[in-house]
Amino acid sequence: MMFAALNHCYDRLAEEPDPDTGKPKLPAFGYSDEKIGYVLVISHDGDLVDVVPHFESVGKKNRPRQMPVPRPEKRTSGVQPNFLWDKSAYVLGVQPNPDKKTNSETPWLRSEKTFEAFKQHHIALFNESDDEGLLALLKFLQWWNPEYIDQPPCNHDMLHSNLVFQLDGERGYLHEREAAKTHWAEQLDTADNTAVSECLVTGKQGKIARLHPSIKGIYGGQSSGGSIVSFNAESFESYGRVQGENAPVSELAAFKYTTALNYLLNRDNRHCFSVGDASTVFWAVAEDHNQSQQAETLFAQIMNPSDEGEAAQLRPLVERISQGQPLSEVAPNIDPNTRFYLLGLTPNAARISIRFWLDSSFGELAERVAAHYTDLALDPIPWQQPPSIWRLLVELAPHRSGQKAKSEDIPTHLAGELMRAVLTGERYPYSLLAQLVLRIRSDGHISPLRVAMIKAVLHRDYRKQWIMEEIPMSLDENSESEAYQLGRLFAVLERIQSSAIKNANATITDRYFASASTVPYSVFPRLLSGAKNHLSKIRKSMPGYAVNLDKDLAGIITKLSHCFPKHLSIEHQGHFTIGYYQQRDKYFTASKESQQASDDTE
Repeated sequence: MMFAALNHCYDRLAEEPDPDTGKPKLPAFGYSDEKIGYVLVISHDGDLVDVVPHFESVGKKNRPRQMPVPRPEKRTSGVQPNFLWDKSAYVLGVQPNPDKKTNSETPWLRSEKTFEAFKQHHIALFNESDDEGLLALLKFLQWWNPEYIDQPPCNHDMLHSNLVFQLDGERGYLHEREAAKTHWAEQLDTADNTAVSECLVTGKQGKIARLHPSIKGIYGGQSSGGSIVSFNAESFESYGRVQGENAPVSELAAFKYTTALNYLLNRDNRHCFSVGDASTVFWAVAEDHNQSQQAETLFAQIMNPSDEGEAAQLRPLVERISQGQPLSEVAPNIDPNTRFYLLGLTPNAARISIRFWLDSSFGELAERVAAHYTDLALDPIPWQQPPSIWRLLVELAPHRSGQKAKSEDIPTHLAGELMRAVLTGERYPYSLLAQLVLRIRSDGHISPLRVAMIKAVLHRDYRKQWIMEEIPMSLDENSESEAYQLGRLFAVLERIQSSAIKNANATITDRYFASASTVPYSVFPRLLSGAKNHLSKIRKSMPGYAVNLDKDLAGIITKLSHCFPKHLSIEHQGHFTIGYYQQRDKYFTASKESQQASDDTE
């Protein structure tokens, strides 16, 4: 199903022209978009006439521009030259010196074995050719010496780039010549060890791909790429089949799904964003190309908000979706039946793991995203714009005062589970609740987003009738949850202490929140005893305020059972945190309103 959807994605993208070049967005079968750093211009006699940079500007930096070239060989081991292009070790017989410190005068090393393989491979292919461009290449390979890398027009930057050839006086490249295309097509057609079987993706008979093309662009993955389907040991094979024959996918289908996936993983194409350690790609399919593009743009802004350009115009739409408004009202130009696909990928050595896969309609997806924000919602709303998935995941990392949270501290297993819960509308993982409670207990950072996530986990379970205790969106003084009332009680005790002792070095929250939220029986009697002394001190300077605090204290105590619980479960620890946060927010709001009234009077 997933590979079939990617094959259809390739067919659609291959028909769409690139807005910058006018050429198809994806290469034809047998070709691949690769980063090419330099073009070697050779004369008809095989002389190296010029070396032309092939870069594009990205911000203040230059990087190699992509170009469709014959697909690269999959070099699992050994020496295997590419067709009419490759890195400098193959094309020129030189490679970067990995240890420049010991021999700074020699930034390159010879690579004669790879150069000889590249040379003999092309001599065998083009020895009987009458094409002037291909014959010029053979002449170049015959006279070239790796030591010429130190002479103009060469430069040492070429050591780190892929190289292609161009005949002097022509605009096209050697691999684009008709004779070269014919040779390449013959190579594809006469591939060795190719079995014919029924393709699991298309259901048609065809040549089975022994090795699938590499998939590149996975966050944290190998630069050479990885594979979703691979069999590199006998223990993975069965019934006498070898490598790709164990999961028969035709060469055409393997090419299509990997080419489409590489295009989607390219961040420049705006079809990919990272969620924890997972690279998430998405695409839409609609009868109208503009509708699918609008759906993709809106989804990208929902999942990964930005403040620039087009994203700023879409923010009101995202906010309306987060408030639960139907898609037909928010974006009437987008058909709710537009098919929408999401795929989460993570690296696993040379293989790629599927973290999640979703095939849905955009209307259903918008409803699930709206439900996610409804579950998160608190009163007052603790964000200026709806938080992205990444922004929520950062709250799972340890909080260090004065420092930004690090993405690498996010628990990797929770990224995919949270994303899956948001996109499918299923339960949030309880491991998410456990991680939030653990983080609050350990670093004491009770942020609004952490509380909102705790509330989301519990509220969704209440909506699905997994738990019976409703989670209030704002302060509920009549809640029947004892853990919630204990959280409120702790907030009142904190308020009493802070009112009695100004600028204390450590509050009861700093010292006792962890134990109060897990073993109330061992903490609250001591805290109530200390609160009596603090109230006596407050009465001397603010008698009316002391009466109000005493009323809050008594009102909560009357709702509790005759003794404090000896232990609270993870679920009830979440109730405790929400009760504490909402009671504390009530005092903060009251103080703010009092200060505003005082300023107005003055």
